[in-house]
Amino acid sequence: MEPQKPRKKINKGLQTATKLSGIGIQMGLTIYLGNLLGSWLDEKYATNYLEISITLVAIFVSMYSMIRQANNLNK
Repeated sequence: MEPQKPRKKINKGLQTATKLSGIGIQMGLTIYLGNLLGSWLDEKYATNYLEISITLVAIFVSMYSMIRQANNLNK
């Protein structure tokens, strides 16, 4: 039986930075897609309030998701 090779040390700082940058990208993408959906619905139904409403909902959803992920990261 061969001896086990020692495991490489995992750089925790790099993992944390990667997760935080992923959270930022996810937040920006959520807000952008909410804005895009709202503007498309405004054009389709000839209204002028859906873009603002859906964008605000996307902002709140992305902030909630960011806070949850940051709390999980600190555990």
